[in-house]
Amino acid sequence: MLKRVLIADDNLYVRYVIRTFLHDQDEIEVCGEAVDGVEAIEKTRHLKPDLVLLDLSMPSLNGAEVALILKNTAPDVRIIMFTMYSSKLSPSLKSALGIDAILSKPSDMGHLVESINAVFNSHRN
Repeated sequence: MLKRVLIADDNLYVRYVIRTFLHDQDEIEVCGEAVDGVEAIEKTRHLKPDLVLLDLSMPSLNGAEVALILKNTAPDVRIIMFTMYSSKLSPSLKSALGIDAILSKPSDMGHLVESINAVFNSHRN
């Protein structure tokens, strides 16, 4: 099953690295990129990704605000929060926001594909 991923991060270099890293994955397609929270919501509505890889700290709306909006407007979309502040996000906040996983930038980059697959596998059960 092809997994369509939207990358939402205000840092051009981070988006480039993630896109490049995911490019060679046969089951993952980067369907778009967003540079801020408002664009992440708009692109989710138009592109209908299966998963949004969402930075916590973004202009316009932060990742937490975007996650809450997406869970109301696109409840089937899966969300992985990819942030430098992962240690500050408690499991209860993760649950309250409807986030499927939290990854730490940049240390968890090597686990990105594994985490995407784990999120999809957990929704199959």
